[in-house]
Amino acid sequence: MSAISVRNVWVEFGDQVVIENLNLEIASGSFVSVVGPSGCGKSTFLRMVLGQDRPTRGALLLDGRPLRDEPDADRGVVFQRYSVFPHMTVLANVVAGYEFAQSPLLGRLFGRAKRQAVEKAEELIEAVGLAAHRHKYPLALSGGMQQRLAIAQALAKDPKILLLDEPFGALDPGTRAQMHALLKPLWARLGMTVIMVTHDLREAFGLGTRVVAFDKVRHDPQAPGRFGARVTYDLDLTREGPVPVLGFQKPPAPQPLVASD
Repeated sequence: MSAISVRNVWVEFGDQVVIENLNLEIASGSFVSVVGPSGCGKSTFLRMVLGQDRPTRGALLLDGRPLRDEPDADRGVVFQRYSVFPHMTVLANVVAGYEFAQSPLLGRLFGRAKRQAVEKAEELIEAVGLAAHRHKYPLALSGGMQQRLAIAQALAKDPKILLLDEPFGALDPGTRAQMHALLKPLWARLGMTVIMVTHDLREAFGLGTRVVAFDKVRHDPQAPGRFGARVTYDLDLTREGPVPVLGFQKPPAPQPLVASD
């Protein structure tokens, strides 16, 4: 299971309120796309789920238990910048994910454990389409290939939650489409919960089962940092219509005009 509960969460930095009174329930196995204007707290929210940031008030729960205050094996992350080891081959990068998870002190596996890690890494490399490049170093790979490698490395820890922070923002449209075609079947097969921050609405709707919009709904010109962002719209793409949030309602369907006698 990997259900996430966000309860009455506030994030404040001094006098600056970034997120105010955020409440979300994210079902296990869902793919949530988080959208909104720059500076509205999307990446802050992602860092809280990862464990890099802590809420000022409120709680984040994973399957009913508080999320740990630091990143762990339950949460994998892929950033926009390729977070792979440049001095390691494709295969070694993915094997390292297993080694760090199973041997956090040494970061190394030996014997049977190492052979099993290599076998699992080979399967992941095949799944992300890098089997022919397993012995290459990241500098010899294209941007899309490096991002495939970053995804494989994140999945090596078998996370319950995969966090994606603008993962395809630096890619050209053709490569981005290839990454979409890779990611969605992987998510469906592995059954993990995915939270993706993106500025691309087409990407958000094309990949997600749910689209959540963040924005600041209250503004004070005299105190611009007084109010923070909250969920302004929540669209469940597995249903026929949007889910009303914070008073936002789906407008009624227009009625046909009937001529009077």
